[in-house]
Amino acid sequence: MPLESKDILGLEYMKTGDIATILKTAESFKQILERDIKKVPTLRGKSIVTLFYEPSTRTRNSFELAGKYMSADVINFSKATSSVNKGETLKDTAKTIEMMGVGTVIIRHPVAGAPNMLAKHLDTPVINAGDGAHEHPTQGLLDLFTIKQKKGNIRGLKVAIIGDILHSRVARSNIWGLKKMGAEVVTAGPKTLLPPFLEELGVKVYTRVEDALDNADVVNILRIQLERQKKALFPSLREYAIIFGINSEKLKYAKEDVLILHPGPLNRGIEISSEVADSERSSIKEQVANGVAIRMALLYLLMGGGKTGGQVD
Repeated sequence: MPLESKDILGLEYMKTGDIATILKTAESFKQILERDIKKVPTLRGKSIVTLFYEPSTRTRNSFELAGKYMSADVINFSKATSSVNKGETLKDTAKTIEMMGVGTVIIRHPVAGAPNMLAKHLDTPVINAGDGAHEHPTQGLLDLFTIKQKKGNIRGLKVAIIGDILHSRVARSNIWGLKKMGAEVVTAGPKTLLPPFLEELGVKVYTRVEDALDNADVVNILRIQLERQKKALFPSLREYAIIFGINSEKLKYAKEDVLILHPGPLNRGIEISSEVADSERSSIKEQVANGVAIRMALLYLLMGGGKTGGQVD
């Protein structure tokens, strides 16, 4: 079943049916990842390009592996060695790449809305791999997929998002995706890291972590993004760890079988303790594998597989 949109720009405006289709499709690719030989011919003869204007390890490598596992050719665009340094615009760079016959453009950019602008000018599908503090839709989708895999369903669950929500594109994608799939979403963090519009989205906002964790089914712990903070928004990392850091003691407020998520990279001992990160309740490592499955599903659906019934395995 094809997606309604040619692009994956965010979960704010993505139809619930499209989210369900992506999660269902990812189940098949998760099975492929569990094989000894993961290579399938699904996208043989097609190519994708990654345009990363910000550093990335997990997302970029995940997309690259997703493409290669499906036999697509993957081209990694480097800002440092490109014509961007000669003054070429993002639009012209992408148009040039499109003329080379690329099947999908994957972009990470520090400016919110850059992928949306690109999508308006390209016939080629565009996937947003993170734009400023706006959205990170593929992370949101892999988090939804992980919750569904572990809990069996998303509807009716209480999901607590803890930490630096102000600067987090992951939090925004999670909130929109979770609400559409029927979850109750609560948030907690320092007042200086809680954007004012959260309650308008139907999200409960707390400044005490214990209140947000109360009877929670899932806890998604966010990284403190010091690189995006232009001024000190809390006294010290030590104080943050004491008041807002998630450890075993604080998790006593959540359900006994609470699911622990974190988008990575981890700041161990700050927003999350090692005992929580490495516990049986943590699916942080599984999130990485699920990210590849979700991105395989998206490439499949956008590049013809979902429209033509292309071979998955």
